[in-house]
Amino acid sequence: MRTYTKYEFLDLLEDKLRKQRMTTVDDATDKDLFYAIAAIINDEVRQAGLETVKRYRQNKERQVSYLSLEFLIGRLIESNLVNTGFKAVCDEVLTDLGRSPRAVYHEEEDAALGNGGLGRLAACFLDSVASLGLAGNGFGIRYRYGLFEQHIAEGHQIELPDNWLKEPYPWETRRAEEAVTVNFGGSVDYITDDDGNYVFTVTNPQKVTAVPYDVSIVGYRNDVVNNLRLFKAEAADHLENATYNSRLDEMNAIDQISAVLYPDDNSEDGKLLRLKQQYFLVSATIQTLVKRFKQTFGVPLTQFHDKNVIQINDTHPTLGIPELMRVLMDEEGLDWDAAWHVTTQTFAYTNHTIMQEALEKWSYDLIRQLNPRVLMIIEEINRRFCEDKPTEDIEEIAIISDGLVHMSRLAIVGSFSVNGVAALHSEIIKNYTFNAFYRLTPDKFNNKTNGITHRRWLQNANPELSRLITERIGDTWVTHPEQLEQLMNYTDDVEFLEQLHAVKFSNKQRLKALIFEQTGITVDENSIFDVQIKRLHEYKRQLLNVFHMMYLYNTIKDNPAINMQPRTFIFGAKAAPGYKRAKEIIRLIHAVADTVNADPAVGSRMKVVFLENYNVSLAEDIIPAADISEQISTASMEASGTGNMKMMMNGAVTLGTMDGANVEIDERVGRDNIIIFGLSSDDVIGYQHNGGYNARDVYTNDDRVKRVMDQLIDDTFNHGKSFDDLYYHLLKDNDPYFVLEDFTAYVEAQERAAALYQDKKTWQRMSLVNIAQSGRFSSDRTIKEYNQDIWKLHNNQ
Repeated sequence: MRTYTKYEFLDLLEDKLRKQRMTTVDDATDKDLFYAIAAIINDEVRQAGLETVKRYRQNKERQVSYLSLEFLIGRLIESNLVNTGFKAVCDEVLTDLGRSPRAVYHEEEDAALGNGGLGRLAACFLDSVASLGLAGNGFGIRYRYGLFEQHIAEGHQIELPDNWLKEPYPWETRRAEEAVTVNFGGSVDYITDDDGNYVFTVTNPQKVTAVPYDVSIVGYRNDVVNNLRLFKAEAADHLENATYNSRLDEMNAIDQISAVLYPDDNSEDGKLLRLKQQYFLVSATIQTLVKRFKQTFGVPLTQFHDKNVIQINDTHPTLGIPELMRVLMDEEGLDWDAAWHVTTQTFAYTNHTIMQEALEKWSYDLIRQLNPRVLMIIEEINRRFCEDKPTEDIEEIAIISDGLVHMSRLAIVGSFSVNGVAALHSEIIKNYTFNAFYRLTPDKFNNKTNGITHRRWLQNANPELSRLITERIGDTWVTHPEQLEQLMNYTDDVEFLEQLHAVKFSNKQRLKALIFEQTGITVDENSIFDVQIKRLHEYKRQLLNVFHMMYLYNTIKDNPAINMQPRTFIFGAKAAPGYKRAKEIIRLIHAVADTVNADPAVGSRMKVVFLENYNVSLAEDIIPAADISEQISTASMEASGTGNMKMMMNGAVTLGTMDGANVEIDERVGRDNIIIFGLSSDDVIGYQHNGGYNARDVYTNDDRVKRVMDQLIDDTFNHGKSFDDLYYHLLKDNDPYFVLEDFTAYVEAQERAAALYQDKKTWQRMSLVNIAQSGRFSSDRTIKEYNQDIWKLHNNQ
């Protein structure tokens, strides 16, 4: 891609404003400027995209297809400007015009295509695949509303549609000519051909058109532009002959398939809709890939796996395995053995959880309702897989058991690679979660510790820190993040540490202003910014954080003159709409905040802030300002985490359990530069398997715990409505996430953090060590490992 002087860029901007927005630079709104800049980028990117596709086809390259129900891409304008090399000149032109680059860029809505870490990981991976010059594309669903837009009313989470498509989305291109048809339901018929083989057909299915919308994924200054293809569900042509009312009803039902991310599955209709989404994605993707293969390579489909690898992001796309079998056998004429060989050499599975309740299991009858032919194939996969296995293993490995289809088991059986996403997580899935499979096929299992794109989460989100780093070690770290380790040479450089502190302070001042703008709460930028931003789930233990805040409040009330390090506790989190207990924790956070922030006895020593509607853009504002990164999940339950990596990269110090990637962060930075507390994964697994933990004993014997627990049901924080469910859940259900057991260790860890923060030089050094060691957690490293061990793609750089 070419470079522009500011005068050339201004000329382009004026041209786009005149031709596309029918306005001038002087009269343009920020929105006009946003769309004009997007048009400039698109002109460059689309040409590079055509050249990229042409090169892949001419070279007949093997490609990876990354299937995920979530792609949390956030705003693309700034990352596209960075990756094309236009960011500096665009900022300069806007500033010269008297415009705020931030205001212009924030005219873009966050694409509501994901929920949390799973979707953001997928987005980071696509960035790294393109930036490393690898042939790889993402496949997902173009949700009209995505997850939901969160509002808080009197402490309660309110879910509203996230209408992110209310205005044209400049980065997408509709490809109606490449639409495919996805069939749901129907009945299966078969005949026997002249060779005695069964030939299957499905009659009277519901036909849904999957229309692709392509979003360019721009590599960092390398002229590689890959693609994220998002499918939208639309009515098929057969509806033209339906009656008006029946057509409207079916169109509405079809529209729901790509309407929202993770529809509420508390009802059978909700479960079926969620399952339809999964099959819609994989069927549309498989059909697209098979069609491309036939057009590009001109060789038999028995070689499909030589040119394609499909990486499935968790179990959601697992139905792609029987769907590829269906296409290869029923539409392309391969026999079972040939189709199974191709399929099992094509799919690779990334596992993201060891929690049994999170391992997808769908009812046999529901899958039959979804697509009876797909169910027949799953049954046959299960029969063949189980027929020669030891009887004692069948209960743990059967894909179908007790009327349920186990998607993780199907994913393992149908894939040539199974990976965890952190070293600890990978050991747990081998030794516990999928031990029976590991004993059968140990060579399938491997680890690929997650990563984040440092270009977005450091270079783009924290430009002041990026400039400071570049001044000291040069800019090669942008393409070789491991070179951040050169910063270890400055851990005793007082001047550099002060500069680092000044950048953090500036970021905290900006976040302070944002907090006041959104909440009306005034926080102290000299306080510790203690941050926990992630999906609201009990195992992530926001509740432990809240209990500590309640304990601190009690301490201040008991000792009004106490001298303590001021703290600002910052939360951002969405709870799934049907997850009542998670929503109660959000209400508790607000109840504690209302009490603490309004109490003059507390003053500036402690503030509690909940920023609603947490998303990628909000994370980009919060993370550069974080002092403490709360990573306090119950040990063994967080697969990896990526928020820990983002905040580490921006100089926050991790306060966490030895869980997920925290273990590897600890190894990189050393115990002097991280604050570890609590039960180990072995402790937790031991309690789960052998018993021995009694939450009521902790409640009875620890006065601090008892006081905090009792405040759930008295009038200290409840403002007329107590938190009985949380209180009785912890005691009657024996505290399944070990909040009470880890409480004392967590309080002690927080006290250590406060003492370290008061030693200015020590804290600055800890911050620098974390930044210097964060290159290991770039998604560039992760993708290199995926490619070396699993994908085997050619590098185009």
